Amino acid sequence: MTDAVKNNELSQILAPISLDFKALDEVIRLRLASKVALIDQISTYIVQAGGKRVRPALLLLVAKALANNRESPHALELAAVVEFIHTATLLHDDVVDESTLRRGRETANAAFGNAASVLVGDFLYSRAFQMMIAPNDLRVMQILSDATNTIAEGEVLQLLNMNDPDVDEASYLQVIRYKTAKLFEASTELGAILANAGDEMREQAAAFGRHIGTAFQLMDDLLDYTADAAQMGKNAGDDLREGKPTLPLIYLLENGSPEERLMVRAAIEQNQDLPEDVFAQILKAVQNSGALDYTQTAAKREIDLALACIQNFPHNEATSALHALCNYSLARQA
Repeated sequence: MTDAVKNNELSQILAPISLDFKALDEVIRLRLASKVALIDQISTYIVQAGGKRVRPALLLLVAKALANNRESPHALELAAVVEFIHTATLLHDDVVDESTLRRGRETANAAFGNAASVLVGDFLYSRAFQMMIAPNDLRVMQILSDATNTIAEGEVLQLLNMNDPDVDEASYLQVIRYKTAKLFEASTELGAILANAGDEMREQAAAFGRHIGTAFQLMDDLLDYTADAAQMGKNAGDDLREGKPTLPLIYLLENGSPEERLMVRAAIEQNQDLPEDVFAQILKAVQNSGALDYTQTAAKREIDLALACIQNFPHNEATSALHALCNYSLARQA
């Protein structure tokens, strides 16, 4: 699937918020402005790198779905907040993981250095907290502050799991729930709050975000073994080279041959010293073991749960877009 096809497919799904997305770009541009030239330079570099902006899209779609397409005050501001928090986590992640490629170009830390990336990440976090007070709603501040704290816990949990071949599926899923799914959950719950939805609908919206966020991460972990750098926008096999025991590897460790298990254990512990021929052997073992089908099934299970959460949403084009986004998350190639 080419980049043009992928982008066109996603843009069709997000058609109900296409005008909102254009307005969001302007909010992001204005809110990133700083008197410090390096902040402007790195922020512009990050924004120009693109990205799907799935989290702000979910916030805007849920708000429209539950408000039956009525405009929700502060929706664009909070969508930008969510994107800033996400971008800050990426900046910090790339430093921790020593990554060199993201979204098909050099990471900010590779281009500007680790110190600048960490500090601009801090700027994005603090700017997000400046912006989240706009609705003057304590629920909004609680959701976003809880989310950023949980994400930080997830980052530390993942750090503890690095190079540990004994990490099990439950521990892996806990990291996903904290590190990735929590911001999806916050985005969809905020959409429900902006729509003035009742408590039950707000809880369903939050659960929807949690499940689709988990599915997105599961698919990312699967694609690390199936997509190339041109598709993923990062180096294929990065998770294994960074010593991350993701679900495909955990499955192989539990179901592979004794020789495969020993090879994978050594690779996870060995980290970035992994020779290319060993990586090729592990890749073949993952592909032949059923690990990818198992991971895909786990993602499908999360999507089914997500769809169940929105079955009582009003029938409108925004809700239809949420359904389509669920299907896209399973079929995507990058």
